[in-house]
Amino acid sequence: MSAVAKITVNIPAELLASAKRLTGKGVTLTVIEGLKELQKRENRSALRALKGRVHFELDLETSRR
Repeated sequence: MSAVAKITVNIPAELLASAKRLTGKGVTLTVIEGLKELQKRENRSALRALKGRVHFELDLETSRR
């Protein structure tokens, strides 16, 4: 992480408490983890959009050498 942005957000208390319980982390790390999950979701969606458009061929015997 290079640059840091200090922000103020209004988040429903129950949502934040639930997320903190799930992550076992504090507010900042919980928010960071949530933002990273959003990035991962977008990346998966972009990959799914390529389904059927990319030809991929793999020879297992050659790749194992």
